[in-house]
Amino acid sequence: MKRKPGRKPVRIDLIEVEKLCSMQCTLQEIADWFGVSVRTIEARKKRPEFAAAMQLGYAKGRICVRRTQMKILENGNATMAIWLGKQMLGQRDMITTEHVGSGGGAIQLSVKPDLSKLTDEELEQLLDIAGKTAPALK
Repeated sequence: MKRKPGRKPVRIDLIEVEKLCSMQCTLQEIADWFGVSVRTIEARKKRPEFAAAMQLGYAKGRICVRRTQMKILENGNATMAIWLGKQMLGQRDMITTEHVGSGGGAIQLSVKPDLSKLTDEELEQLLDIAGKTAPALK
Protein backbone atom coordinates (compact mmCIF):
# COMPACT_ATOMS: atom_id res chain seq x y z
CA MET A 1 0.00 0.00 0.00
CA LYS A 2 1.46 3.33 -1.04
CA ARG A 3 1.50 6.20 1.35
CA LYS A 4 -0.09 9.35 0.02
CA PRO A 5 2.29 12.25 -0.23
CA GLY A 6 1.42 14.80 2.37
CA ARG A 7 2.84 17.73 4.11
CA LYS A 8 6.12 17.15 5.90
CA PRO A 9 5.75 17.11 9.67
CA VAL A 10 6.77 20.42 11.18
CA ARG A 11 9.76 20.18 13.52
CA ILE A 12 8.90 21.77 16.85
CA ASP A 13 11.84 22.25 19.19
CA LEU A 14 10.90 21.11 22.71
CA ILE A 15 13.36 23.53 24.29
CA GLU A 16 11.55 26.39 22.55
CA VAL A 17 8.21 24.96 23.69
CA GLU A 18 9.45 24.93 27.28
CA LYS A 19 10.69 28.53 27.00
CA LEU A 20 7.41 29.73 25.53
CA CYS A 21 5.43 27.95 28.23
CA SER A 22 7.67 29.45 30.93
CA MET A 23 6.40 32.82 29.69
CA GLN A 24 2.84 31.45 30.10
CA CYS A 25 2.14 31.64 26.35
CA THR A 26 -1.24 30.45 25.13
CA LEU A 27 -1.61 27.58 22.66
CA GLN A 28 -2.43 30.15 19.99
CA GLU A 29 0.81 32.04 20.70
CA ILE A 30 2.84 28.82 20.62
CA ALA A 31 1.21 27.83 17.35
CA ASP A 32 1.90 31.27 15.86
CA TRP A 33 5.56 31.06 16.96
CA PHE A 34 6.07 27.81 15.08
CA GLY A 35 3.82 28.74 12.16
CA VAL A 36 1.35 25.91 12.75
CA SER A 37 -2.28 25.65 13.75
CA VAL A 38 -3.55 25.32 17.29
CA ARG A 39 -4.80 21.86 16.26
CA THR A 40 -1.20 20.85 15.58
CA ILE A 41 -0.12 21.98 19.05
CA GLU A 42 -3.09 20.18 20.62
CA ALA A 43 -2.16 17.00 18.75
CA ARG A 44 1.48 17.27 19.85
CA LYS A 45 0.38 17.73 23.47
CA LYS A 46 -0.72 14.12 23.37
CA ARG A 47 2.90 13.05 23.01
CA PRO A 48 4.45 12.49 26.46
CA GLU A 49 7.70 14.35 25.74
CA PHE A 50 5.85 17.36 24.33
CA ALA A 51 3.39 17.45 27.25
CA ALA A 52 6.30 17.18 29.71
CA ALA A 53 8.11 20.13 28.08
CA MET A 54 4.95 22.22 28.31
CA GLN A 55 4.27 21.25 31.91
CA LEU A 56 7.85 22.01 32.96
CA GLY A 57 7.78 25.36 31.19
CA TYR A 58 4.50 26.45 32.76
CA ALA A 59 5.79 25.38 36.21
CA LYS A 60 9.02 27.35 35.74
CA GLY A 61 7.00 30.42 34.77
CA ARG A 62 4.79 30.20 37.86
CA ILE A 63 7.86 29.78 40.07
CA CYS A 64 9.44 32.87 38.49
CA VAL A 65 6.32 34.92 39.22
CA ARG A 66 6.23 33.68 42.81
CA ARG A 67 9.96 34.45 43.26
CA THR A 68 9.40 38.00 42.01
CA GLN A 69 6.43 38.46 44.32
CA MET A 70 8.45 37.26 47.28
CA LYS A 71 11.26 39.72 46.43
CA ILE A 72 8.71 42.53 46.34
CA LEU A 73 7.35 41.34 49.68
CA GLU A 74 10.83 41.15 51.21
CA ASN A 75 11.49 44.73 50.12
CA GLY A 76 8.72 45.85 52.45
CA ASN A 77 5.77 46.23 50.09
CA ALA A 78 2.78 46.11 52.45
CA THR A 79 0.30 45.76 49.59
CA MET A 80 2.09 42.65 48.37
CA ALA A 81 2.17 41.26 51.92
CA ILE A 82 -1.59 41.67 52.23
CA TRP A 83 -2.30 40.26 48.77
CA LEU A 84 -0.05 37.21 49.27
CA GLY A 85 -1.58 36.63 52.69
CA LYS A 86 -5.00 36.49 51.06
CA GLN A 87 -3.87 34.32 48.15
CA MET A 88 -1.55 31.88 49.89
CA LEU A 89 -2.78 31.82 53.47
CA GLY A 90 -6.53 32.28 52.99
CA GLN A 91 -6.55 35.51 54.96
CA ARG A 92 -9.30 38.02 54.41
CA ASP A 93 -10.37 41.45 55.52
CA MET A 94 -12.85 41.45 58.38
CA ILE A 95 -15.09 44.50 58.32
CA THR A 96 -17.07 45.13 61.48
CA THR A 97 -19.65 47.84 61.89
CA GLU A 98 -20.79 49.39 65.11
CA HIS A 99 -23.95 51.45 65.24
CA VAL A 100 -24.15 53.89 68.13
CA GLY A 101 -27.43 55.33 69.31
CA SER A 102 -30.92 54.84 67.99
CA GLY A 103 -31.72 56.30 64.64
CA GLY A 104 -28.25 57.12 63.49
CA GLY A 105 -25.10 58.40 64.97
CA ALA A 106 -21.49 57.36 64.65
CA ILE A 107 -20.53 54.37 62.54
CA GLN A 108 -17.15 52.84 63.19
CA LEU A 109 -15.49 50.65 60.55
CA SER A 110 -12.39 48.62 61.21
CA VAL A 111 -10.44 46.07 59.19
CA LYS A 112 -8.98 43.19 61.17
CA PRO A 113 -6.98 40.57 59.26
CA ASP A 114 -7.17 37.00 60.59
CA LEU A 115 -3.65 36.24 61.79
CA SER A 116 -4.59 33.11 63.71
CA LYS A 117 -3.45 30.79 60.91
CA LEU A 118 0.07 32.23 60.73
CA THR A 119 3.07 30.40 62.11
CA ASP A 120 5.44 32.13 64.52
CA GLU A 121 7.91 32.52 61.65
CA GLU A 122 5.29 34.15 59.41
CA LEU A 123 4.30 36.52 62.22
CA GLU A 124 7.95 37.49 62.70
CA GLN A 125 8.24 38.17 58.94
CA LEU A 126 5.14 40.37 59.01
CA LEU A 127 6.49 42.29 61.99
CA ASP A 128 9.77 42.77 60.16
CA ILE A 129 7.94 44.02 57.07
CA ALA A 130 5.72 46.28 59.17
CA GLY A 131 8.87 47.74 60.74
CA LYS A 132 10.23 48.56 57.29
CA THR A 133 7.04 50.17 56.04
CA ALA A 134 5.98 51.85 59.28
CA PRO A 135 8.97 52.10 61.67
CA ALA A 136 6.76 53.41 64.50
CA LEU A 137 5.06 49.99 64.69
CA LYS A 138 8.24 48.12 65.54
